[in-house]
This record gives sequence, C-alpha cells and structure tokens, in this order.
Amino acid sequence: MNLRDLQYLVALAEHRHFGRAAEACFVSQPTLSTQIKKLEEELGVPLVERTPRKVLLTEVGRDIAIRARDVLNGIEQIRSVARRTLDPESGTVRLGIFPTLGPYLLPHALPLVRKAFPQLELLLVEEKTEAVLRLLREGKLDAGILALPLHEDSLHTEFLFEEPFLLAVSEAHPLAHKQGQLKLADLSNQNLLLLEDGHCLRDQALEVCHLAGAVERSGFRATSLETLRQMVAANVGITLLPVTAVKPPVAPLDNLHLIEFKGQPPSRRVAMVWRKSSAMAGFLKRMAAVFRQLPADLLNPHTAASPAVPAEPVRPARKAARR
Repeated sequence: MNLRDLQYLVALAEHRHFGRAAEACFVSQPTLSTQIKKLEEELGVPLVERTPRKVLLTEVGRDIAIRARDVLNGIEQIRSVARRTLDPESGTVRLGIFPTLGPYLLPHALPLVRKAFPQLELLLVEEKTEAVLRLLREGKLDAGILALPLHEDSLHTEFLFEEPFLLAVSEAHPLAHKQGQLKLADLSNQNLLLLEDGHCLRDQALEVCHLAGAVERSGFRATSLETLRQMVAANVGITLLPVTAVKPPVAPLDNLHLIEFKGQPPSRRVAMVWRKSSAMAGFLKRMAAVFRQLPADLLNPHTAASPAVPAEPVRPARKAARR
C-alpha cells in the first residue's frame, strides 16, 4: 500500500467514475483500475462495486476512503510544516469565502494582504457556506471566511468583524422617508425579497423577519445580491443588504434607497475559520489580524445611507363653500 493508491481510491470515491477519477489523478484509466484492484487484493476486501453505468464503493470501501483522505491530509500538513518553516510568509493559502461577502470584501482586503505578505499566493474559492465547510473538512481549503454561528467542533474560529444591514427600498416606497428613524418594528407585515436556499444571508434575513414580524415575498428567490438590488430598484419589493454590498467599488443604482436603522441595526458576524489540527494555524492567525485592518468607514452604515426623502406635507382639508 502506498500514498498513490490511497489517492486513487479517494479520487474514485469523489468522482464515482474510473475515467474522471483517472483524469483527476493525471493517469490512464487502466492504470487507476489496476491499482485499485491491487489495493483490494492487498487488503483482502472488495472496495468497489463495478456496474455498467456507475461505480459504487462498498461499505468498507467508503470507510477506508474516509480514512485515506485523512492520511493524505496529514501528509499535506507535513509538507506544509516544512514549507512554513523555510518561509512562513510564502507558499500558498487556499481560502474559501461565501458569495454574498467575497465580491464586496475582497477589493478592500486583498491589498492589505498583499502588502503584509508580498510573497504569499492566495487562492480564492467562492462557494456557499456548506460547500466551504465540506472543502475544509476534506483538506481542500486551508481556511474559510464565513458568517457565524458555526457548529463545527473541528474548526478554530477567529472573529473578524460585525457587519450591519441596511434596508433597501425604492424611492417611492412609504418607508423611504424614515431615514435614521427606522426600527425593526417598522418591518412588521412587510414582504421582503430574499435569496435562494443555501445562502447564509437568507437565514440571517429570515431571522430578522421573524423578529420584526415581516414575511418573505412568495414566488421569488434571488440567486445573488445583485439580483436583489436590481429588483428593489425596479420597485418590485424591499430587502436587507449588508453594508459592504453597497459601498464602492459597487456602483450605485438609480431609484435604490438605503435606510439606516435607528439604534442597534441587524447585522451579521464574520469570522475566519480553519481546522484545529492545521499546521498553518500560527500564520492564519496573523492573516486574520490583517483582515481586521479594514477601513473603518467600510462597515459604517451611516455613510452608505441615502438622504431622507421628505415626507409628503399634510394638506389642510378644504372648507365647503357657503351657499
């Protein structure tokens, strides 16, 4: 048994197809198939069920593949320790980040990271939270930037910042004149446009809806924050937007009115996470400290809020003419 054979088995478990697994391992299909067969003979148990259309791992095959992945992750950790010992600030970091934060945070954070670690190669992966967590568990990512709370005992959590939300409405919406006076109670009975399932921002917005007595608008779920912004600007509905999603370099939209909440606004808490067993933990702590050096104004909802729309003046009732 060798590491190459374990790599083949893990690839087969992931792709469920000999051809695709061989391609991922940069070998021919016969080579991969032969090595898997030799591994079965060495272990004395069948690892794979070969059917005409697809490949299924046996129960013991799945168990061994999980353990093989842990072994391969451990080997990568050994290599990582050696690289970091030679030069802690060079090498590669694979960082996952969720889609409703990545495009808005990274333009501000990456220059800071490049300045702090000029030799670092930072590989970014944008995925929904569950996918980032899975890739972390599988050792395919070194760290992730995710919204709290997380329920993963195997991960270390390093808090970065708290990001307020703004209410986005069209300029014609009745709430547009409540700038600086908006309370959660004002959202009672409002219909909010939300993202599709799988986005952590959807769960956070639903929690705000629950607290405020608002509901989700039925029949529509957006795939991105940009879709939500465009729908609100088109006067289709209202939504909650994190403050980074409306700060430069994001271009403003005509007819999109951003309202700051009075007092403590609804918000999301963001952290950097990595495996507790990671050999890069010391360096990742330093990188998290760089992410905390974001410009203070970036997280300030007041500077993103739109000017208040004046309330319509109350016109006095016209007196009836005397006859």
